Amino acid sequence: MGIETTGKLHTIYETKQVSERFTKREFVVEIADNPKYPQTVLFQLTGDRCNQLDGLNVGDHITIEFSLRGREWRSPQGEVKHFNSLDVWKVIPARAGASANGGNGGRNNTRNTQNGYDDRGGGGGRGNFAGGSYGGGAPDPRADLVVPRDYDGVRTDEPSNDDIPF
Repeated sequence: MGIETTGKLHTIYETKQVSERFTKREFVVEIADNPKYPQTVLFQLTGDRCNQLDGLNVGDHITIEFSLRGREWRSPQGEVKHFNSLDVWKVIPARAGASANGGNGGRNNTRNTQNGYDDRGGGGGRGNFAGGSYGGGAPDPRADLVVPRDYDGVRTDEPSNDDIPF
């Protein structure tokens, strides 16, 4: 599932060497879908993607393309727990002068970009429900610019040549 969100860098942690072959770097983004109740959300970069935060500072506005991952863990006693992670594959610094909410009038700034679906409310635009859960407003002109992508950032709306026998 490809998801995109925009927010302000709240915390940047150092890169950690988790094992001989695995590194990760966590960071926190403040997402102000509702400015009255901003959310601070932990994301992670892994492997060679860890350096995407180099040159960015706390307070910078960014757009993040990420995947939601989940896994089940069973203790030796049989207790089952579930863990989630938000695995980032692309960090995009905001342009100078861009607004904190990505120019969407304060509406929800998190999008599920799978299959071109834009799940922000707002009463218009491709994939929105009339009125949306975040109120009315003009359609977001960016909604038609959503390009479906897979986990590695590869476009999924273009035909594949993988089935050609030669």
